[in-house]
Amino acid sequence: MAQVSLNNIRKVYPNGYEAVEPISFNIADGEFVVLVGPSGCGKSTLLRMVAGLEDISEGALSIGDRNVNHVDPADRDIAMVFQNYALYPHMTVRKNIGYGLKNRKTPTADIEAKVQAAAKMLNLTEFLDRKPSQLSGGQRQRVAMGRAVVRDPALFLFDEPLSNLDAKLRHQMRIEIKALQRRLGVTSIYVTHDQVEAMTMADRIIVLNAGRIEQIGTPAEIYHRPASTFVASFMGAPPMNLINAQGRDGRVMVGEIAVTNNPVNGPVTMGIRPEDINIGADCEIPFTVDIVEELGAHRLLHGKLDGQDFTIHVAKDRVVSAGPIHMTINPAAVVLFDAETGLAL
Repeated sequence: MAQVSLNNIRKVYPNGYEAVEPISFNIADGEFVVLVGPSGCGKSTLLRMVAGLEDISEGALSIGDRNVNHVDPADRDIAMVFQNYALYPHMTVRKNIGYGLKNRKTPTADIEAKVQAAAKMLNLTEFLDRKPSQLSGGQRQRVAMGRAVVRDPALFLFDEPLSNLDAKLRHQMRIEIKALQRRLGVTSIYVTHDQVEAMTMADRIIVLNAGRIEQIGTPAEIYHRPASTFVASFMGAPPMNLINAQGRDGRVMVGEIAVTNNPVNGPVTMGIRPEDINIGADCEIPFTVDIVEELGAHRLLHGKLDGQDFTIHVAKDRVVSAGPIHMTINPAAVVLFDAETGLAL
């Protein structure tokens, strides 16, 4: 295991494009950190710099107690799991898992012992003599993970490993990867554009946007106290409601509706999660439901507040139809952002 330290890491391509602005953060020994953001935000580029597959333009990268800026990928003591599995189609599962060890001139008996242990851990024992074409997508991804596990690395790197799987398999593999990392205790960096993966798997999340860090925090911190409107709108399904509001006379007003007390003055953006809203006859704020979205375990009520898109989350036992209702916003859950910069106040 190893801690990872990035000190003002920057990536600029020869054509002048800055893919990653100077970035600094530390990953503790045994921690599971997820890099999340939209396509083109720099997350995969950052991971590839850690792996040694991309040169670092500026800054210092340390794995454990050594600087690895100019260390070859094979000598960084890392194991990487890719989106496309990268399995050899002509080899059996056994040979795919042990191939890296064979290249390192590991004794045959040691290779077999490590392959058997990894296969047992990943429920692949009965598939060891099959070819990748005879496996499902989830089984192939487990083979790719087995190949990483037998290396016994100091650092796991995952580059969107679940993107090619269907929704049910993604859910299953999220649990398996997290359980495997917990069992092995290996420091891990996981890249995804899926905020659900980030929220459910990470010890800490690093939200990236246009090559820079928007926020670093635990899933609860990212979700409940987003640092910007970008984070608020990107993290959460459904995302946080973001409403143009005004601060005046010690209150935050949406139109003529007083939402919460706050000394802020002038235009602000008010954020509130859909589940932090109550509905009922005794509530004060009128709201018209345009669309009811049935999701089984809960319902989403879509409409407009002061002419702006607004969503309310209600439990499955609350039967609501399109039309007028009344609601109340939990003032303690309101997050205010600067109307111009989008940064949390």
